[in-house]
Amino acid sequence: QVQLVESGGGLVQAGGSLRLSCVVSGRPFSNLIMGWFRQAPGKEREFVAAISRSGGSTDYADSVKGRFTCSRDNAKNTAYLQMNSLKPEDTAVYYCAADDGVMVVRSKYDYWGQGTQVTVSS
Repeated sequence: QVQLVESGGGLVQAGGSLRLSCVVSGRPFSNLIMGWFRQAPGKEREFVAAISRSGGSTDYADSVKGRFTCSRDNAKNTAYLQMNSLKPEDTAVYYCAADDGVMVVRSKYDYWGQGTQVTVSS
């Protein structure tokens, strides 16, 4: 079975940084595209970022462009989301996701992590 274990969330002041990690097992990691989503209370889940299998292509939501960076280390089966210049509106539960497809997408993912809380104080 495919498992995604996410970590790195926490409490940070506005303007600070956090790095989320997602370790994948049960499937060759290099065959998966990786995505990041977030969901705040009372709001729908929204796309944040995605990265191709090789790491050569990335996609970001407009709300995080220039502040967030996704990357991956295929030797460690780990995807990362580096979050800089955090704002209170970034507060949400963040989820990593994986998909068997080749092309980077914003909505279709087969496997999901458990989520980690990110709270940004003003």
